[in-house]
Amino acid sequence: QVQLVESGGVLVQAGGSLRLSCVASGRTFSSYFMCWFRQAPGKEREFVAAISQNGGRIYYADSVKARFTISRDNAKNTVYLQMNSLKPEEAAVYYCARFAGGSYYTPSGYNYWGQGTQVTVSS
Repeated sequence: QVQLVESGGVLVQAGGSLRLSCVASGRTFSSYFMCWFRQAPGKEREFVAAISQNGGRIYYADSVKARFTISRDNAKNTVYLQMNSLKPEEAAVYYCARFAGGSYYTPSGYNYWGQGTQVTVSS
């Protein structure tokens, strides 16, 4: 069983920066695409960013390009999300997940999820 544990979510002012971390259990972390999704109250879970096993392929939602950076450290079983210039509408619970197959951009493509970390952005 894989466990994913996110951390780093806090209250930040609009325009501020934040780095989220997600630590995975097990010895196969480096074999999987990993991603970040987010979900605001009353909204669907939406794709934020994904990264390939060695970091050579990275995908972002259009809304976060040039502001967010996904990265990973396979030696630490950790994937990161650096978020800059945060906007109030980006307040949400941020989840990391491990890719299982299908589309990178939809939650159905992922079979393991963390519990999420709350990001609050004040205006």
